[in-house]
Amino acid sequence: MTLPPAPVIHEVFPYLRVKGAASAIAFYVHAFGAIEQFRLVEPDGRIGHAQLQLGPIVLMVSEEYPEYGLLAPSPGQLLGASIHLHVDDCDACAARAVAAGATMEMAPTDQFYGERSCRVRDPFGHQWLLGHEIEKLTPEEMQRRYTALFQAPES
Repeated sequence: MTLPPAPVIHEVFPYLRVKGAASAIAFYVHAFGAIEQFRLVEPDGRIGHAQLQLGPIVLMVSEEYPEYGLLAPSPGQLLGASIHLHVDDCDACAARAVAAGATMEMAPTDQFYGERSCRVRDPFGHQWLLGHEIEKLTPEEMQRRYTALFQAPES
């Protein structure tokens, strides 16, 4: 089977569904320095769509819409996706996120792949990976180190 040509992708926008979009927007502004571009609000106050500038990307946020199957994470739910922010200082970014209400899931740690990183969960259930480069590595060196993690220690 021959596939048609791949699409030309111009940008990728993470889109988060949350319970309490106004509070989530305030959190992302406070924790990560996001800048709200605009929001679309229904007559009852429900935020149908908001766009935030988050560094070089646009983060889209809305309330959940259960009537359309668009759900926010449930408390304690494990998610199949995270958002990774590559920042200047992982420790400082994590401290700011926690001060704004995030929960630290993994403290900042130097990783085998040349990054210092951590994992936080925002108050709305979304997981964020925060990291900064500590060492420039080739993919081959990363693979060597990754493979070494799985080798049994010598007795």
